[in-house]
Amino acid sequence: MEQTTLKIEGMTCDHCKAAVTNSLKELEGVSEVEVDVKAGTAKVAYDSSSVSISEMNEAVEEQGYDIV
Repeated sequence: MEQTTLKIEGMTCDHCKAAVTNSLKELEGVSEVEVDVKAGTAKVAYDSSSVSISEMNEAVEEQGYDIV
């Protein structure tokens, strides 16, 4: 299991947190997601043989947020 921290712009509330968390958890290979709205980050534990960081970035961007 690997971990990464995604830097995300545009999150402002609990709805944003839920949207990002759910979009990442839906990806096969993602086991844990911890979103911090104030810091603009999402810490993700994942299996790199099942999901890539670019797939995670795309899932977040599809929710309307920007990866920095």
